[in-house]
Amino acid sequence: MTALGGQVDHAVAAFLEDVRQRGLEERVLLIVTGEMGRTPRINKNGGRDHWASLTPLLLAGGGLKTGQAIGRSDSTGSVPAADPYGPPNLLATIFHWLFDLVQLRLRPSLGRELKDVFENSRRIEEVF
Repeated sequence: MTALGGQVDHAVAAFLEDVRQRGLEERVLLIVTGEMGRTPRINKNGGRDHWASLTPLLLAGGGLKTGQAIGRSDSTGSVPAADPYGPPNLLATIFHWLFDLVQLRLRPSLGRELKDVFENSRRIEEVF
């Protein structure tokens, strides 16, 4: 966090301010995430290892309900304390935001794997 946290914070803030000044905050959705989180405990070298059980996700703009924390971990930051969201939920959220899903379902060229994402995964309801 010390090495890169400030840079990410500055970049996200500058991007969102630019989007707001251009009047595009309803049309631009910023997604900041990673493929893994970090272990809740510090390792023998004073750092943290990869940890797939929890991953940070930030959604901003897009006309979504932002400014809220959704989900929580257990008291040690090891696992989700409630019903977790995963990559299929993020993809379903993006699909619901980007497309008219009724029209999208009618496209024969759309692969079955993509249809499965938005038909069988629940979106992150709290942001709609």
